[in-house]
This record gives sequence, C-alpha cells and structure tokens, in this order.
Amino acid sequence: MRVLGIDPGLRNLGWGLIDVAGARLSHVANGICHSDTGDLADRLLTLHVQLTDVVQRFAPQAAAVEHTFVNKDAVATLKLGQARAIALLVPAQFGLTVGEYAPNAVKKTVVGVGHAAKVQVEHMVRLHLPGVTITGPDAADALAVAICHAHHLQSAGRFMAAVDRAARPAGAAR
Repeated sequence: MRVLGIDPGLRNLGWGLIDVAGARLSHVANGICHSDTGDLADRLLTLHVQLTDVVQRFAPQAAAVEHTFVNKDAVATLKLGQARAIALLVPAQFGLTVGEYAPNAVKKTVVGVGHAAKVQVEHMVRLHLPGVTITGPDAADALAVAICHAHHLQSAGRFMAAVDRAARPAGAAR
C-alpha cells in the first residue's frame, strides 16, 4: 500500500510517500509545495495544483494529514487552516480516505515521545526509511505522518483479524 503523509502549511506544505508491505516501510518520494507570493486565493490554488500533481504522479492508496494547533495569532491559525483544507481536499478528490493525527500522536508513534523535537523526528524518520534523502523539515514531518498512518492501518488490520477470529465458532474452518 502506498501512503501519502501531508504536513500542512501555507508557505511550505510538506509531503512524503512511503510504500508499506507488511511491517516493511520504504521511501518513495518527498518534497515541499511552496506558496509564498500572491494573495491568499492564489497561494491556495498554487498548493492545490502542486499537491494534485503529487497525487497524480505517485497514486497513493491512503493519505494522512497532521492536525494544526491553535496559536495566539488567530489570523495565522485561520490561514493555516485554509492550507490544511487543501491538504484534505486533494486526496479526497482522488477518492482517498484521509486519516488525521495530532502532532503529539505522530511524534509518539515515530519517536516514542509525544513532545519530541523536530530534529528527533527527522532522525527517527531516517531510521525507519534507511537511505532517505529528506527535502526539508516539512517533508520530514510529512514522512512522519505517513509512517504514523501506516502503523495505525497495520494495527487496525491486526485488530480486525483478531475480531474475525474471535467471532468464528470453535473449530470452524477459515
């Protein structure tokens, strides 16, 4: 399964793709969609066009987006929320279900600590994906989101398999 992770941002929207085969994760690609000039509508359109190109080129089967946190600057938070809407919209336009994860959940899954520093996240992404060349901090965060989603999908799959086994009558054929 190919998983797209997205770290939303209005200026820099990070994206990362991994392939998942059982417990094995492998890097496919990563990058950053840039949008730092023009009015808000033009910037959002630029992000939409760039992220649409990523989804068309790499054909992921699942996607995940990091939740944004509310900070003291309401205007900046609102603009970030609009960029996050693009991050949710593009995969949905391709029929993908989009997982959403809080930053602390991503860090806890990838690093083991919910309040890990960016440098720790990038280090652990490199351990999970040996040989990866990371485009920048936003792409590293996006790869971490993809890894988090892959782990949650695997856990859900194991859980559903256990429920199916438990629901079968004793001695029933598989």
